Amino acid sequence: MTARILGIETSCDETAAAVVEDRSRILSSVVASQVDVHRRYGGVVPELASRHHVEAIGPVIAEALGRSGAGVEAIDAVAVTAGPGLVGSLLVGLAAAKAIAWRRRVPLLAVNHLEGHIRSPFLDRPEIPFPAVALVVSGGHTSLYLCPEEGAYRLLARTRDDAAGEAFDKVAKLLGLGYPGGPIIDRLSEGADESAVPFPKAVMKDRSLDFSFSGLKTAVRRLAQAEGIARGSAVGGEASPRVRDVVASFQRAVVDALVDGTLRACRRERVRTVLVAGGVACNRRLRRALSEAGAEHGLSVFAPSPEHTTDNAAMIATAGFLHLERGLHAGPGLLADPNWRL
Repeated sequence: MTARILGIETSCDETAAAVVEDRSRILSSVVASQVDVHRRYGGVVPELASRHHVEAIGPVIAEALGRSGAGVEAIDAVAVTAGPGLVGSLLVGLAAAKAIAWRRRVPLLAVNHLEGHIRSPFLDRPEIPFPAVALVVSGGHTSLYLCPEEGAYRLLARTRDDAAGEAFDKVAKLLGLGYPGGPIIDRLSEGADESAVPFPKAVMKDRSLDFSFSGLKTAVRRLAQAEGIARGSAVGGEASPRVRDVVASFQRAVVDALVDGTLRACRRERVRTVLVAGGVACNRRLRRALSEAGAEHGLSVFAPSPEHTTDNAAMIATAGFLHLERGLHAGPGLLADPNWRL
């Protein structure tokens, strides 16, 4: 379908807008991050996130439309994240999307944030084959989905406690390394000894594919307290060699769990295509491990480019095309659903 969709994403702490043409051609993508706002708290503060979305949403949309070279009059539909996420943040994006769709008299498309992540690899590779297993791994979500065909999703597994990205943030905070934890641990782990600490990997007693990272996080805390490195790991602004080995070992344990679960899902469902998406999909150790596992087991692994792993509106717009093509339009009564399941 030849069309241009304006995507709007405000589910957490990024205010984003993008214009995408013909499913995957990105005309513009603008993201205003709030990392500096929330860094002092070591995590996202919902009320602050909502307030900053209100300030940023207008300028971000205007910049996305301007960069696209098209303008609002060339928009054929508006796709917006309606959930899951922080309800106050979601409402800001919904209000803007409804106003633009009403003013332009174009379809309003309600997109699940997780569907947006699953569609993000298609921005770079539009012809990815189905069926596929999708690993969505971020600060708020760690799930496996079976995608038997385009636009169809069945939950296979999820985390029973912390999401992987959340575990990265908590471990980094425990060791006084800063926020967000994922990029910091990724950087510190390069060149460190990831076999230094044999951290445990959770195994579900019911043999399900579900993940669990709370025990791993507890193991890091106990080791840090025993060795006196909790919140005291930086020496002259740099992490000590021991701390780098600890976080590298922690990272390896998380990655091993994610890769193992993904491979088990592929075997069980007899699928040979893997999609990996979400903020943690930017992690270099995870990308290498999945690529190597794919080569070893004959799987085709597809990940979005790094700039499309974190929350962005291009992924919401490209997911919106599926809704537009199927006539799945939302009305002016569309509500935010912070717990919307895919």
